[in-house]
Order: sequence, then C-alpha cells, then structure tokens
Amino acid sequence: MDIHFSRFSVLLLFLCSWNSFITTEAYDALDPTGNITIKWDIMSWTPDGYVAVVTIFNFQQYRHIQAPGWQLGWSWMKKEVIWSMVGAQATEQGDCSKFKGNIPHCCKKTPTIVDLLPGTPYTQQISNCCRGGVISSWAQDPATAISSFQISVGQSGTTNTTVRAPRNVTLKGPGPGYTCGPAQIVKPSKFISADKRRKTQALFTWNITCTYSQFLARKTPTCCVSLSSFYNETIVPCPTCSCGCQNSSQPGSCVDPKIALVVPASGKNSLEPLLQCTKHMCPIRVHWHVKTNYKEYWRVKVAITNFNYNMNYSQWNLVVQHPNFDNITQLFSFNYKPLTPYADINDTAMLWGIKFYNDLLSQAGPVGNVQSELLFRKDPSKFTFEKGWGFPRRIYFNGDNCVMPSPDSYPWLPNATPNLSTSPIIILLITFFSFLILM
Repeated sequence: MDIHFSRFSVLLLFLCSWNSFITTEAYDALDPTGNITIKWDIMSWTPDGYVAVVTIFNFQQYRHIQAPGWQLGWSWMKKEVIWSMVGAQATEQGDCSKFKGNIPHCCKKTPTIVDLLPGTPYTQQISNCCRGGVISSWAQDPATAISSFQISVGQSGTTNTTVRAPRNVTLKGPGPGYTCGPAQIVKPSKFISADKRRKTQALFTWNITCTYSQFLARKTPTCCVSLSSFYNETIVPCPTCSCGCQNSSQPGSCVDPKIALVVPASGKNSLEPLLQCTKHMCPIRVHWHVKTNYKEYWRVKVAITNFNYNMNYSQWNLVVQHPNFDNITQLFSFNYKPLTPYADINDTAMLWGIKFYNDLLSQAGPVGNVQSELLFRKDPSKFTFEKGWGFPRRIYFNGDNCVMPSPDSYPWLPNATPNLSTSPIIILLITFFSFLILM
C-alpha cells in the first residue's frame, strides 16, 4: 500500500512539475516585469457609442515587434461596429449590408486591426501611428516603443455602466507568442497639453496586459551560437540540428548558397523562412571569438549572420550574459546598455546596431551580417581563460534564447585537458589501483 502510494505521489509531483514548466515559459528572468500593455481610453461619447484612443505600450526591455508589424484582434461583447478609424485600419470590412447611407469601416464580430504604413496622409494620422506596426523595445528607444490609433465605435453603450470592453484580445507581434489577459478597469488616463499648463483625462479606461512566451511563439529555436578563440585552433560550430534538420524528403526545405541568387524568395519579411542549407538550420547564428589577450584587457569579436533569405531584421538586438560585463571598457559599432534585473549583479548586456549604420541585419547573402568588437578590463580576482570562462553563459537574439554548444566542447587552453575521463591511460591507471586496493 505504501509503495503504491509513494509511486502515485511521485507521479503526481512529476505532473505538477511538468505543468509548472509549461506555465512559467512566459516568465523572463532577465526582464521579469516586461510586458505589452494595451490602454483603451474612451475620450468622448457619441449618439450610439464612443470615440477611443487605443495605445500599445511595449514595456519589454529587449523584445520588439519587427516588420511586418503587430496585429490586434478581439471579440465584441454586443453588436458593436467600427464607424471609422484614424492611424490604423481593419483588415476586413465584414458584412455591412444592413446599413444604408453611412457604411461602417468594419462590421465584423472579431475584427483584426493593423497599423498604417509610413507615408500615410496626415489627415489619417494621429501621434505614434503609421510605422507599419513596428514597435521598438523599451531599452532601445522608448519614444518609438508606443503605437496608437483612434477608433469610433457604434451600437455600444454610451455611459460608463453600459459600455462593454472587448474580450478575447489577441496580439501578434508579428507572429504568435503573446497571450493577453482580460480587460481591467483602471483609473482614467491623464493627458498634459502641449504647453504643459492644462491636464485632461479620459472618460473611461481599460488596460489589457499581454505577455510573451517563446514556447508558444514557435516549436523550434531561431538562433544558435558558435565559439572560437585565439589560443585554440578548434572552431566550435552550432550544435547540429539546433533549429531543425535538413529534410531530405523535401528538397525545397532549404536553399544551397551556390544557387541562392537564382532562386526567387517568397517575399521580404515573410514569417515563412527560406533558409540557407546548414547543419544547424537556424535563421540566425551568433559567433563569439575570443580575439586578443592584453596585460590588463582582453578583446572579443561578435558576429551575427543571417541565414534567412526571407527576412531583413530591423532594429535587431542581442542580449549576452557574461561575468565580465561589469568591466566592459569599449564597444565598436554597437550600442550598449546594461540590464540589471537583480540590482547589484551586472553580468548582462544588451547590444544593438547604430541607427542608419548597422541597425538593419539584411537577408542572407553577402551583406547578411553585422559584427563588432568588445574590450573588457581584467578583474584579477576572477579573470581566467580556463574552463571556458571567456565564453558567454547565455545569448538571446531579438528576445529568443539561442542554442549554445555543449560546455565540454568549448575551446580549451593548450595546457588544459578537456576530458580526463576519456583518456585510456587514466582509465588503465584507475583500474590498476582499484585492483590493488581490492587485493
């Protein structure tokens, strides 16, 4: 009885643990408070509804929304329609046949909204709109980490007690990965006039919070890491099949780089990747090379290569964990910002390109790479090249965790033995002495 009970307890504990692994994927230890908050501010009432300003705030430190941009969807609680929009548009109008004269912008029960493109006429714009759905991360550029649009809703309530919030809100950025909670009533937003002499406020405000999970976004990783050093000729490649394996049964699953130039891509910035054939099959490879050792400093070269023919990565960023980032001295051609979610521990850096210089990582090909060098000051109390200390602990590209090589494959110092247990001489000696002890 006790044995069966204990087995049942272990099974129950395992199932609970497995469930916790799945549900905690959205938590990011490097950005514990990061989220996207959608603020729905009702600014005025109309005869059959209201006019609202909807603002998307990206409070994530290093995860942005790149082209082709965000898509926001929801379900109406009643029979609401969208009379008009400024700064965004619904992708489908739906069935508006029952209306005569003034036709609504959208009659769908579940509308999908997208941002307008740059160059939209000023009469159709409001502040923080019309960037094609691209939203920066908060650390890179807070000024462009916001996107807004105005919406006029009809056939809804016309007071605080009769109006109903949209439900089942979905956010694609640009693909899946975000989970949005229900709308919450909060204190009305306040606004300051341009001359900063007057405050106004919304009539009613809802907040909707969306969190990201790499587990939900895609089944396979999107990047991998390779390593090398000046003190060892070994170049440690990305692990084989890091992001998938070449499918021999489907010849078109990847493109040989020799013929890539004559194969038409399915479209720039497509969510369906067209990858160069590699052993790792990742869209992005990050290479970390320990380049030079000085008396008081050491230098690293970082190179990011794009193997995706269908994507130009705009406003890309890299997050790297290494204990020597508390003594970084100089960077070349990258921007840098420390990420310190745990106050005194400064071992995480965010790197991104310089605007109009290398902030665009072009599609796979001759120009599909960016690179920089980092100079670190040595800390005598902890600096060493032994046991792979010079290599990063973890790397993220655009907020997604990259596949690292196995630690036992890292380049070792010439006078170090990477794996003593595999030495035949050591095995023979251990066997011999064990025999003597037994005798």
